[in-house]
Amino acid sequence: MLPIARQDHLLREIELRGSVRSAEAAAHLGVSEVTIRRDIIELDRAGKLARVHGGAIALRATRGPQAASALVGVIVPNTTTHFPDTVRGMESLAPSLRVRLVLGVSQYRPEVEEAQVSRMLGLGVQGIAIVPTTRDREPDDVARWLRSIPVPVVLVERRPDPVTSASELDQARTDHAHGAILAAEHLAGLGHDRIALAVFDRSPTAPYLREGFARAAARLGLAGAPDVVLPKGDEDPAALDATLNDLLDACRATNTRAVFAHTDYHAARLVELALDRGLRVPDDLAVVAYDDENAALAVVPLTTVTPPRRELGRQALKLLVERMTEDEPGPRTPRHVELLPGLTIRSSCGAGRTA
Repeated sequence: MLPIARQDHLLREIELRGSVRSAEAAAHLGVSEVTIRRDIIELDRAGKLARVHGGAIALRATRGPQAASALVGVIVPNTTTHFPDTVRGMESLAPSLRVRLVLGVSQYRPEVEEAQVSRMLGLGVQGIAIVPTTRDREPDDVARWLRSIPVPVVLVERRPDPVTSASELDQARTDHAHGAILAAEHLAGLGHDRIALAVFDRSPTAPYLREGFARAAARLGLAGAPDVVLPKGDEDPAALDATLNDLLDACRATNTRAVFAHTDYHAARLVELALDRGLRVPDDLAVVAYDDENAALAVVPLTTVTPPRRELGRQALKLLVERMTEDEPGPRTPRHVELLPGLTIRSSCGAGRTA
């Protein structure tokens, strides 16, 4: 690719998002990070963008004082799966919005989550983007607490009970039900009229996957197939293996040759156990996973539903900052932003393409 084409891409990303990361641009364009850094240096010297650590930002974000104009709190359950990319999406947009992020991790513990919010309010944050812990908590209690936070709040990747007041808060989330529909439609399009469902039900994502899969199965006229609840796995690997082996037995008994499995971890282990039995993946058993955290690293690279985690972070931060900067009096209309996941085709489904 010619330098002018690369630089045009960088400037388009800057115009669209306010910032660009060298690693992301290099991967997208199929060149080295060194090449992208050289392009950024050249554009910086030409006065077309501002070079920063890891990439570049729009010049408009560098005018005036360099300090951020607002402090924003971000609270996520963990920094190991799903949410790191969401936080990085926020990071990529923060310079152009002139905000500084403060990150807190709740470890799915409500008392830690509430302490993080109190700490951030003490620091003077002007808004909070939060992935609230909902498991083992009464929906009304969660709603009351969230509504009591005295700064603008955006719920990230959570859909609270619609009968609670939390549904009136701004939200940015993935349409996980649509992801399950994509998986079912893809496998049906490959000729499978029976598709087993295997879901880690302790995840907040699980109800929406089941909802979407049921809708797709009814519309596609799929025949009855095994449906199992998966244990977490890393707490008791033997229990997971037993459940997955039972699933394989049920698939054989019902002549089911396709499985939609949540998560990547569970799907990867399912493939390993199938191979141990002498089954061929995807010839004897087609598998589509959900999450795309480590799907490409499975022994048979997994076709998977890929949530738009980075874009979700960008949209959540944009929504929050817009709410923080509103100056019109009167009540605000709640805004819910829902992003669609995509399907990344690899080897495990038998589609004949790799990614």
